[in-house]
Amino acid sequence: MNDWLESVYSDGTALFVSKPSPDIGDRVKIRLRMYEGAPVRHVLLRYWRNGLEQTDRARVVRHERGLCWYEAVLPVTERRMRYRFELVCDDGLWFYTQRGLTSCMPDHTYEFSLLADYVQPAWVKDAVFYQIFPERFCNGDPANDVQPGEYSQEGHPTLRMRWTDTPLNYEKGRCLDFYGGDLEGIRQKIPYLKDLGVTALYLNPIFRAPSVHKYDCVDYFHVDPHFGGDEALAALSRDLHENGMRLILDISINHTGANHRWFNRDGMFFPTTEGAYHNPDAPERGYYFFGEGNSYHGWFANANLPTLNYTSQALRDAIYRAEDSVLKKWLKPPYSIDGWRFDVADTFARNDDVQLADQLWPEIRRSIRAENGQAYILAEDWGDCADRLQGDAWDSPMNYYGCGRPIRQFFGQPDMLLGRDPRIRRVRYTMTAGDLENRVMQHLAKLPWAFWENQFNLFDSHDASRLHNDPAISPMAYRGAVYFQFILPGAASIYYGDEAAIGGRLGTNEGCRYPMPWQRDFQKGWMFRLYRTMAHLKADHPCLARGGMKFLYAQGQTAAIARFDRTEAFLAVLSAGGQDERIRLPLGAIGACGLADTDVMGEALSWRPLDENSVELTVPAGTCYFVQCKMKKK
Repeated sequence: MNDWLESVYSDGTALFVSKPSPDIGDRVKIRLRMYEGAPVRHVLLRYWRNGLEQTDRARVVRHERGLCWYEAVLPVTERRMRYRFELVCDDGLWFYTQRGLTSCMPDHTYEFSLLADYVQPAWVKDAVFYQIFPERFCNGDPANDVQPGEYSQEGHPTLRMRWTDTPLNYEKGRCLDFYGGDLEGIRQKIPYLKDLGVTALYLNPIFRAPSVHKYDCVDYFHVDPHFGGDEALAALSRDLHENGMRLILDISINHTGANHRWFNRDGMFFPTTEGAYHNPDAPERGYYFFGEGNSYHGWFANANLPTLNYTSQALRDAIYRAEDSVLKKWLKPPYSIDGWRFDVADTFARNDDVQLADQLWPEIRRSIRAENGQAYILAEDWGDCADRLQGDAWDSPMNYYGCGRPIRQFFGQPDMLLGRDPRIRRVRYTMTAGDLENRVMQHLAKLPWAFWENQFNLFDSHDASRLHNDPAISPMAYRGAVYFQFILPGAASIYYGDEAAIGGRLGTNEGCRYPMPWQRDFQKGWMFRLYRTMAHLKADHPCLARGGMKFLYAQGQTAAIARFDRTEAFLAVLSAGGQDERIRLPLGAIGACGLADTDVMGEALSWRPLDENSVELTVPAGTCYFVQCKMKKK
């Protein structure tokens, strides 16, 4: 029997690395554990120093809860130190990397790694984010509302909506259907957010712009007056920080709106004597890509979103380098934001023959961190972006790739990106639990552990139809999706209104941007109770923020994922199958011996012990659990 293989584990937490954020010259203790009595003759730590392979033999340092702990020393001599474990047995050799155990010599893709000069935004791993689309959250000051016909864009006037009205599709509303949400409304709801368990806010763009979404910015240096202006942001930031909450803002520095002060195509807000479009001699002309006849490059050929040209040193100064630059201004008092979310970061500064992203992201990172050493750098990228998550660019993507996309597909939806292609959408495919594990681990295992803890885990956002609005998604499947995002390392992100079972429709962005239903008594509903329970669990149990993570089961359409430290453990069990199952859970691998009788939402569990290291759990078809484990005695 090779059951001992299921217990082999290490990670980058302080439980297994004596100094997760080391300095050059440190000698870091690296640990690994497995079942007591495992038939292993030697445990070797193999690492690379100055390009050469070296090893240190790990020695047994502790026996605890049926697990034997090994420890070796890693000298930190370079910025990035890569290592793996090798287990020498009588009948062969096993290699252990972040991707798991293999008897085949692995390449370096999934090696463990320590970064010697990376400063982690330490608060993120503990965070529960709440994403707000400001125009649709709460109207705290009706005096600043957009009025009917107050201005027009491309011949379409602004519209004033009642809070209970259904948002208009783009063809009718042109993203000019306003409800009056503002920053004062958010500030007034801080007690509500604290009760829910929220510790950080992510706001979609708030800078001056004509649309409801404000990705067509016309002035980076001022908050939109219809959101309350700069003073409202200062007041909101002050009150959030006084309540122990963080704040990050959304911005697109890839493009501006066509009516931005720098471009000013239509003279909509600024005199036509200003801006690059009407004045070839304007200092901002070099900020954009102009061609013959005053033609210009628009992001994805969208003429309303002219692309910024970072060959301009003056533009770099204006956006991030100068002390009064856009990114620095809002990091400074009185605004003091805690980070930036960058829209379309995957396409930023990538324009055919002008490819500057690899140069600019490290510059932007250094500029932001010079102002706030704990600022969170969050980037929109829906795919594999491991090359940007190595310590010199982003702290995290919007984790669609390793969270939102796989979990929605696991519960029956088409992939959030591939499913948009009708040729792919028609393919009948049932995602397995093994697929789910592979999708998660192929994302995380390429990253230093600190970046596991930075992940911004979401499945709903302003760019995706809300999962609960899909009639094919059962309440239990939805519960499983929430369990999934809370069991993964990193921060969980609640999209405003999900806890309120907010209305919506499928297939359009407007369908996931409904006004918050404050008129309903939703705080008595199961979705509010679900999110509140999970948010407070994370705050009360350190293993859900700072512990390790391991798939204990992934077969058929049932997966079980554990988070754990030395003293406690939780388990998320996710079933998307159509029949009852009995699954074996090797709880001994995490130092546990059993499960609670009910899960955190009160669902009764049926389980029995099989041996000293495993239990059998009965999982009814399509049922999901989030349950605390019973730990072995020391």
